[in-house]
Amino acid sequence: MTDRDRLFAAGNGPAAPFEFSREVVRVFPDMIERSVPGYRLLLELTPLMVARAVQLDSRIYDLGCSLGAATLAARRAVQVEGVEIIGVDTSPEMVARCRQIMAADNSRVPVEVIEGDACNLPIENASVVMMYFTLQFIARDQRDALMARIAKGLRPGGVLLLAEKLAFEPADHQDWLDTHHHDFKRAQGYSDLEIARKRQALENVLVPETRAVHHQRLKTAGFNQIIDWHQSFNFAAMAAIKNR
Repeated sequence: MTDRDRLFAAGNGPAAPFEFSREVVRVFPDMIERSVPGYRLLLELTPLMVARAVQLDSRIYDLGCSLGAATLAARRAVQVEGVEIIGVDTSPEMVARCRQIMAADNSRVPVEVIEGDACNLPIENASVVMMYFTLQFIARDQRDALMARIAKGLRPGGVLLLAEKLAFEPADHQDWLDTHHHDFKRAQGYSDLEIARKRQALENVLVPETRAVHHQRLKTAGFNQIIDWHQSFNFAAMAAIKNR
């Protein structure tokens, strides 16, 4: 049973910068479901896209795999031979727990979970790459190069599934979405104190960008089609496709 996220329920001083610590790993499934509207639906739709995109004798990458929820969704969608999945995460605590979760799953599709930086991981022979709420934690000056490497490492017809918290313009548009996102979190049982302290912890750690910036980066990287397929308040997902 997943522990309830109460990490930001108390504190006297400013919240420390957010990191994927042992404490976060312990409550992570509860934290992300109660913090990201539409997260469960995102995972439910993932196998549909993976099943159509995955190619014979290819790789699926999950960059920033955390506890492997997207990895499992993809793993269960694979119906062709010769596919392996590679997950990577920088948090040793995440990686250790993710390996346990993968070992307990009875799928025949092999999964390797690596502790490391997605920016340094070779992307080779890929038909699907997933990045769910990962790019927003990577330094802005590394994002262009990472997208270019992903595009290069994808086979023709390959797909990048990218989900991110977005920034919006103008300011009143952003304010409207922030207000309703906070209402969503209150409806999940978070207090105003918890919402405020977590927002403080994520400041300058999670750095969102606009949809237009993402689209332009993906086009520059070499993707031929970019399709927006999901949005719930500030959180959106797109598919970037490399032409055959």
